[in-house]
Amino acid sequence: MAFRDDEDIYQEHILDHYEDPYHRGSCEHPTHMHEDDNPLCGDVVHVELRIGPDRRVQEAWFAGEGCCISQASASMLMEAIEGKQVDELKRFSAEGMLTMFGPRLTPNRQKCCLLPWRVVQTAIHSPVDENGNGGGPTFTGPDLGEET
Repeated sequence: MAFRDDEDIYQEHILDHYEDPYHRGSCEHPTHMHEDDNPLCGDVVHVELRIGPDRRVQEAWFAGEGCCISQASASMLMEAIEGKQVDELKRFSAEGMLTMFGPRLTPNRQKCCLLPWRVVQTAIHSPVDENGNGGGPTFTGPDLGEET
């Protein structure tokens, strides 16, 4: 009987999220949204959230393009944040995101993994206007310096 190491299990989990992502698409009635990119590699992530009156994430959706790491981490994050209070999301750190993702990444690949986290951190401060457009963040979101 062959035993699989942790790295194989992590890689399988990442590929599952990349090939069959959780909530990839659009939220029907988002209350918050934001989009950003990683200019170093071209990854793009767009996040739409529906946050209820109780400040709990009712739905979390993403769209984007980029490497397996950015897209899989976006899928993992959408799954993890549904049902969470906004205050919980504010406390969720870059380090927590890297831990949730799994395998150890080089600094450049960490930026790919952390792009969805950064977009969510800004989206919770970016309400959608009455026309359904993102009104822009009411703060600037986490700095790339927080990701290292």
